Amino acid sequence: MKPVVDRLGRPMRDLRISVIDSCNFRCPYCMPAEIFGENYQFLRKEELLSFEEITRLARAFVPLGVAKVKLTGGEPLLRPWLPELISGLKAIKGIQEVALITNGLLLDKMASPLKAAGLDRVTVSLDSLDEEAFARLSGRGHQLSQVLAGIDAAEAVGFSNIKLNVVVQRGVNDHEVADFVRSIRNTGRIARFIEFMDVGNRNNWNRERVVPSRELVETIQKQFPIEPVEPNYRGEVASRYRLVDGSGEIGFISSISQPFCSNCHRVRIAADGRLYTCLFARTGSDLRTLLRNGASDEALGQRIREIWGGRNDRYSEERAEHGATKDTKVEMYHIGG
Repeated sequence: MKPVVDRLGRPMRDLRISVIDSCNFRCPYCMPAEIFGENYQFLRKEELLSFEEITRLARAFVPLGVAKVKLTGGEPLLRPWLPELISGLKAIKGIQEVALITNGLLLDKMASPLKAAGLDRVTVSLDSLDEEAFARLSGRGHQLSQVLAGIDAAEAVGFSNIKLNVVVQRGVNDHEVADFVRSIRNTGRIARFIEFMDVGNRNNWNRERVVPSRELVETIQKQFPIEPVEPNYRGEVASRYRLVDGSGEIGFISSISQPFCSNCHRVRIAADGRLYTCLFARTGSDLRTLLRNGASDEALGQRIREIWGGRNDRYSEERAEHGATKDTKVEMYHIGG
């Protein structure tokens, strides 16, 4: 089966799989506590894809061009026996990398089994280095020290170049950008600054709270001289920079000010088995029913080919041209950002 391209000529290379929709944080830009309260009903166990279903889906994507898989949530470390899934994904011929994005709260306990299962790379979402601000931004008063301990534990078992994803909001945590740069110097960690995006429908997005990456570059340059670096691969979403003194690397993800739709090669599977071709998609395509109704591998692959082949998403570019849409979009906790 030949690799597939969409209607704009974009190949499919990176597969993001949400393994669970629930989370132990209540970050305001993803899962605000006033909406996702203690009685909020997340997906039931039988509504989640099983590990066997996830592995079968991942295998179907490989002939179509996918080489990298990233596990997301919700918070993926809440999914019991996750290392078993990682082992299964690593066994698929053609999968070059299996990565994970986490809030880090459980990473200190899980780092060793994740590494033993073959996980290649870890990214930690971390929006503040201030204890009080972190407790507020996590939505549940969690301790920053526990997340930092998790990062240390991951490094201790052999994970390197851990990425720290920082969603920057004006008046919220933009004053901490230089602190993040300082924190990663000579550690091998990589800080990636993400422009606040209008993902989903409940995060009260306001363009005035967006800090353009070019502004962050100027801010950082005042304390730490930096220079651009070539991307690791075509379609890498983060613009890479290195500190001139060689002490570290940082990145900028600029969906608002510098849309990169033309190089987007990501496909997403939500925890309920729906396929989404864009982070800002309004609807997804049900693959779980196909799986559970006995579809053959050939039929499954053909359905994925049809969906991607018909794709023409370019939401961020359209936002730049026409402004943000008021249309209902999939929530970020369903598809992992």
